[in-house]
Amino acid sequence: MRKMRRKGLASMAVQTAESTTNSTKPAVDLGPAAALSCRECGHRVPLGPVFACEECFGPLEIAYDFSAHDTEELRKRIEAGPANIWRYAPLLPVPADVATKPNINPGWTKLVKADNLARELGVTGGLYVKDDSGNPTHSFKDRVVAQAIEAARAFGFTTLSCSSTGNLAGAVGAAAARAGFRSCVFIPHDLEQGKVVMAAVYGGELVGIEGNYDDVNRFCSELIGDPAGEGWGFVNVNLRPYYAEGSKTLAYEICEQLGWKLPDQIVVPIASGSQLTKIDKGLKELIELGLVEDRPYKIFGAQAEGCSPVSTAYKAGHDVVRPQKPNTIAKSLAIGNPADGPYVLDIARRTGGAVEDVTDEQVVDAIKLLARTEGIFAETAGGVTVGVTRKLIENGVLDPSLTTVVLNTGDGLKTLDAVAGTGLTATIRPNLDSFREAGLA
Repeated sequence: MRKMRRKGLASMAVQTAESTTNSTKPAVDLGPAAALSCRECGHRVPLGPVFACEECFGPLEIAYDFSAHDTEELRKRIEAGPANIWRYAPLLPVPADVATKPNINPGWTKLVKADNLARELGVTGGLYVKDDSGNPTHSFKDRVVAQAIEAARAFGFTTLSCSSTGNLAGAVGAAAARAGFRSCVFIPHDLEQGKVVMAAVYGGELVGIEGNYDDVNRFCSELIGDPAGEGWGFVNVNLRPYYAEGSKTLAYEICEQLGWKLPDQIVVPIASGSQLTKIDKGLKELIELGLVEDRPYKIFGAQAEGCSPVSTAYKAGHDVVRPQKPNTIAKSLAIGNPADGPYVLDIARRTGGAVEDVTDEQVVDAIKLLARTEGIFAETAGGVTVGVTRKLIENGVLDPSLTTVVLNTGDGLKTLDAVAGTGLTATIRPNLDSFREAGLA
């Protein structure tokens, strides 16, 4: 079933690669990246703007040659690097001089030791929030776009594009503006106004599509195979293997910030599922390179109940993720047909984790809980992750005695509608008597 779903996309991927290679003939310099490898069958192809295997229609991802790395020398090089994702350039599909090029330079965001939240949730083993709202456009999407734009340069693309639930649109607009690319991005027509403004302000073209994210994604898949899309780098389509690698820098940073140690448990929000799969890849690479001790870790996935195809499949014991029509305030996670859903199931089961979901009401409560305890204002995706963490603890699934990292992937200022009922404690006259009457003394 996975193969049937990807067959059409694979054909377009091959056509796109041939068209781009014939027209631009780029000289590819992407550091330690050795080839593209199929996640399903292992078939390898040369580096290029291809995203699906021509043999089995499975997804392609970057394969590396890390054989030249000495563990201690690599650790020293990383620690001496810049305070952004380019400190990990030796482990990413980017040219050696990437840090000198115009880029928004995301990453090295705070890992907050959340002792107040830990007390509320009953966590005794250490609770941390990886707060990626500190990125340039206030979302983790800056990480993936920073990778994609380097691939776009290498392959000679002139326009940067994407299908987006909001955060990615802003990240593409900002990165394209900084790097001198044209941008044209596509979003569902009914996104939160804050995300629309943030995507539009960078001066690129922003196009609303009537429908949900899955409709937008289908349109982009059609455009990429059409002559009108020639010269376009779609960060989450034909550049997806490179784009996706940005997410594994979260795993790198978490382990380095923990003193080069693996966390026992990580809770990750699920939209397409790519972030969770690449965090797992990053952890495995650190183990392979000897930068962290090889020991067990658990990965948990978090979804909103109104768009929970992966959670539904996990709870039912299924390997196939059935698409759903999204209906949730967590619009950044509202992907009803997640491309990496089956791989999320594999990882959750392999590591001993789980996939859970929470209601919109629980999302709002969790947003307020995180803000009240740690001073972190998360967008709805962060509310999903914190809400699921609380639910997993209450249900005895997540062990509160172990070191746990929870991801906040975006800024609450982008999703103000979710907490619109929050406001003034009181309105008083400008005198002490009114202050005391309000019970504030």
